Amino acid sequence: MKTINKKEKIAVNCRKAKKFTAVITMVLITMAMMSCFAMSAFAADVAVGTSSFISTACKVLKALIILIGGGVGVWGLVNLVEGYGSDNPGSKSQGMKQLMAGIALIILAIALVPELESMMSSAVQ
Repeated sequence: MKTINKKEKIAVNCRKAKKFTAVITMVLITMAMMSCFAMSAFAADVAVGTSSFISTACKVLKALIILIGGGVGVWGLVNLVEGYGSDNPGSKSQGMKQLMAGIALIILAIALVPELESMMSSAVQ
């Protein structure tokens, strides 16, 4: 009978968490993309104004960037925990970079997309 030490158990759990995070991220991105296509399909019969289109597109873009940033951040957090569990400096470094990239994407979506929306709205008028 094989005994598993604490570090191996943490590493196995982190690999499972990575797979789970990847699947959840892909499902959320797929759902966001499907909602984009559904919106365009339902709006085919109705006259859509330019300002409402820009507003809706920016809301979808903001949500999509936040979802991707959250997925990257969670993935980085899992790598960071795995790096501390298995005392792997490479995994710790990669996890920290991914976590910071995810946070940067979320901040980018919150700060830049509304500015983009106002620029596009003012350019149309």
